[in-house]
Amino acid sequence: MFSLVPELGVDLGTANILVYVRGKGIVLREPSVVAITANSRNRRVLAVGEEARLMLGRTPGHIVAVRPMSEGVIADYTTTQKMLEYLFIKAVGRKRIFKPRVLVCVPSQVTSVEKRAVERAALEAGAGEAYTIEEPMAAAIGAGLPISTPGGNMVVDIGGGTTDIAVISLSGIVISESLRVAGNRMDEVIMRHIKTVYNLMIGDRTAEEIKMKIGSAYPLEQELTLPVRGRDLVAGLPKTVEVSSEEIREALNEPIMQIVEKVKRVLEQTPPELAADIIERGIVLTGGGALLRGFDRLLSSATSIPVHVAEDPLSCVAIGTGRALEELHAIRLAAREGTAIINRS
Repeated sequence: MFSLVPELGVDLGTANILVYVRGKGIVLREPSVVAITANSRNRRVLAVGEEARLMLGRTPGHIVAVRPMSEGVIADYTTTQKMLEYLFIKAVGRKRIFKPRVLVCVPSQVTSVEKRAVERAALEAGAGEAYTIEEPMAAAIGAGLPISTPGGNMVVDIGGGTTDIAVISLSGIVISESLRVAGNRMDEVIMRHIKTVYNLMIGDRTAEEIKMKIGSAYPLEQELTLPVRGRDLVAGLPKTVEVSSEEIREALNEPIMQIVEKVKRVLEQTPPELAADIIERGIVLTGGGALLRGFDRLLSSATSIPVHVAEDPLSCVAIGTGRALEELHAIRLAAREGTAIINRS
């Protein structure tokens, strides 16, 4: 049934924000970066999203480019609220009769205080109603898993700030874990490796580029190399070094193995009947981290369970949030009762 009230699903990620408008699909995909004036007394938002991301590490003294989300939760409330306000206007327009209903994703182990902060930020940004849905549930819906059936479905969502792991059956989360190790931690260990081995200082964007171009979790058939530019910490001058995929894989081993161990821990706590279903159906990877070369092979080798990468891992959470808008009445009821079950019969 057509509604005059716009309904938005928001994947409020540490690295990227995706906005899904019911009836239109994903209409916005922007980095979670905001450029603001450095004056703490009268802070103004100068740019949001891709425009602000291009300013990271390149701003003059009076401008600061920041990521207001950290490890899947709000680190800077005011800036997050301003960022959401900008995105809502961009998605549904400034002049509207009705305020939008908004469904926002949060990590599975988020506290009630952090959840309320997200809802309040959405309301202050211009939403008429705001609700939350757990990321692994949204990821499972977006990946097309049969979550409403009486069978075990396991999803591992590797985002920018958190990795969410959950076993889902009968439209409810049976067991879940949230690990604050994900894409951003991988970027940090790459930066640390380049600094330690080459005495070269690089920024977040360069580290992410290295991860995307030559990063891997499993040995490659043909190893890769990449020229990396940065500032020499000894001479203080620009310098270029050549980095190999083998050394980046070794550097990434620590955060990757933390994720693998957490997945194994969830499997150990899974009821036997559901574990049998997971062995048959396999584990589904979503999120940007699912695109790391060979991660599915490594996880499959460590667990002896088939591992599949979702069709569009970067969009799964946003798509799932959008589809969950169709069950908004159930989410409202769950919010009143303090539960998080979505009835998708």
